[in-house]
Amino acid sequence: MTTLIDRKDNVFVMSNRKSKYPVLQVDLRLISDLVVVIVSATIGGITFSCLGQPVIVGYLLAGSLIGPGGLNFISEIVQVETVAQFGVVFLLFALGLEFSLTKLKVVGAVAVLGGLLQIIIFMFLCGLTAMLCGANLSEGIFVGSFLSMSSTAVVSKFLVEKNSTNALHGQVTIGTLILQDCAVGLLFALLPVLGGSSGLFRGIMSMSKLLLVLSMFITAASVLSWSFIPRFLKLMIQLSSQTNELYQLASVAFCLLLAWCSDKLGLSLELGSFVAGVMISTTDFAQHTLEQVEAIRNLFAALFLASIGMLIHVHFLWNHVDILLASVILVVIIKTVVVTMVIKAFGYSTRTSFLVGLSLAQIGEFAFVLLSRASNLHLVEGKMYLLLLGTTALSLVTTPLVFKLIPAMMHLGILMHWFPAESNVQNEDKATVLEAYNRAL
Repeated sequence: MTTLIDRKDNVFVMSNRKSKYPVLQVDLRLISDLVVVIVSATIGGITFSCLGQPVIVGYLLAGSLIGPGGLNFISEIVQVETVAQFGVVFLLFALGLEFSLTKLKVVGAVAVLGGLLQIIIFMFLCGLTAMLCGANLSEGIFVGSFLSMSSTAVVSKFLVEKNSTNALHGQVTIGTLILQDCAVGLLFALLPVLGGSSGLFRGIMSMSKLLLVLSMFITAASVLSWSFIPRFLKLMIQLSSQTNELYQLASVAFCLLLAWCSDKLGLSLELGSFVAGVMISTTDFAQHTLEQVEAIRNLFAALFLASIGMLIHVHFLWNHVDILLASVILVVIIKTVVVTMVIKAFGYSTRTSFLVGLSLAQIGEFAFVLLSRASNLHLVEGKMYLLLLGTTALSLVTTPLVFKLIPAMMHLGILMHWFPAESNVQNEDKATVLEAYNRAL
């Protein structure tokens, strides 16, 4: 096997010599890696399902065992992660299909304003803590933005499994997660400012440009959702009278196209795929589309979660499990309290606010991307980098277990009179929703 090494020590494999005839090339390593990941995720999912535990934990732990930090069955994870990215894309697309645009308008205020307020509060608290401890203020602000992110993939899958996507707390949670996904782009624009590689004015201009692009993207999507999408889907239904193959392909293509456009505009793949789902959800074909992409979503979602697990270094987790476990518990408590208080401030019941707080009480997978970027800018280094990486990994592993404890905690809350019985809560939330709906109108 011939290799080529450039001046930056990047190694390139010369797979085939140049030929005047096109030759079909197969990446056997990628095929082998995908087989290992899918089989391992399946075994992990089956094992944890038999144990009565969430299959998500099985996917994550399976990935951690086969990854570079485990048995090292897969040492080159870049290609696998790239393919696995389709998982979160289809997960958000399916989530958008199930999302009610009317309800989105109702929870829009708490999702947007509340979500931004949560990020600002975490940045303020961590920045203040950094100053009091004599650390760098910019590092503290970054840690705050880092901790404010929650896991869209894990939480969305949990809400889908529990049929809670249309519940009030589910709508607020999903709306907040989407806001966080949008905020990732703004945080990327902020990182060079915090790292000292970009001026304040330049950073503000970058964020302003991103907000303008976001508003234009959503406006264009809104216009297409009533002018083009219904006609297009109706045509696909007519052409797919014999088989659903063409409709399924068109749905996937539409999702990927919107995700690609969103990414090219500097937003995110996740935002684009969610918007694609919401656009179809306004038509009469939402349920049919969901049925067509559900199998694809499940496959790639498992692949994505397993690839996230591959970032987990088992030995590091084991050697520092006491510190990391304490960090995760602290993160869960602080995030639950902060999010609950913010949601409560918007007039929602204590029970609903607490459910949203628990649902968002983890560090999301996008934190890995933010952390990698911050490390490149020398914003966080050394022990802080490893601590944040390990805490995020352990947080994702323990999140499904926290979800399993939610019913018990809610029952305890009623017994301890932290919040009233569910019937009273529903009446209170109905009043809140009605008031918000009237404001939306």
